[in-house]
Amino acid sequence: MELSGILIPAATPFDSVTGELDALAFRANIRSWLEHPVRGVVVGGSTGEAVLLDRTERRVALESARSVIPSDRLLVAGTGAESTRATRTLTRDAREAGADAVLVQPPAYYRSAMTPGVLRDHYLAVADDAGVPVILYQVPLRFSTVELASGLVAELSEHSNIIGVKDSRGDLDLLAEYVTGARADFQVLVGNGATLYPSLEVGAVGGILGVANLVPQWSADLHRAFVEGRGAEAGRLQEKVGPLHKGIVARWGVPGVKAALELLGLHGGPPRPPLRSLDEKGRREVEAALEVAGLLGG
Repeated sequence: MELSGILIPAATPFDSVTGELDALAFRANIRSWLEHPVRGVVVGGSTGEAVLLDRTERRVALESARSVIPSDRLLVAGTGAESTRATRTLTRDAREAGADAVLVQPPAYYRSAMTPGVLRDHYLAVADDAGVPVILYQVPLRFSTVELASGLVAELSEHSNIIGVKDSRGDLDLLAEYVTGARADFQVLVGNGATLYPSLEVGAVGGILGVANLVPQWSADLHRAFVEGRGAEAGRLQEKVGPLHKGIVARWGVPGVKAALELLGLHGGPPRPPLRSLDEKGRREVEAALEVAGLLGG
């Protein structure tokens, strides 16, 4: 499976009154994103508040996405959970809902017990019966997570059904270790919009970028410019995408992305508690970042 390009880790809109998943708004956002040349959409990622969704909601979100995503675009499902059993169950659900691949974060609650050997066995068990390709997910280290050692990723890359890794640490040296240590056709994706261009330079094939919720065209154009050898243009686009990542995604997280979506005319809605919507000061900062980028009219 070819992962080269930009995938959008879709924000999950909730109804502002009931707090329930708003499938209609979710499909509308996806249709809007697919007007741009992105590779596909990830449902149930960090930006999508996956850890706050129950199993039924994950399934509904995937089925809603699949209904509007054509066969030439990818639907990737986040299926990581704290037990191997639960991860395999969510992966089976994703396969049955039409996902093309799954993105699997490591179990992290019993962090000290998550040795490379334990993680290896976990991922091999998931990959063996997934039925769809598996992408490893190195979650941002500011979250509650474990770090996937480069040696472990290299070992897991030898499994025929583990096709890539998303690395959201934002450290180019560590990302390069994934690139150089894994098998030749193993695909590394960057998860940090501030480092997309330099990550492509060190061997990443694309990105799963929270900021692409807001600027899918710029993100896709940056990737295409790099692939086509137009480095100066890619660099100029990085100078536009990077500040949006830092000023909205990295600074404010899910509430910031959702506030920005609303300002851009898409469906953000409130985060799910215990996450809170931005206060007025935060919203003004997000609005200012969008204005500086030239994304708001007036």
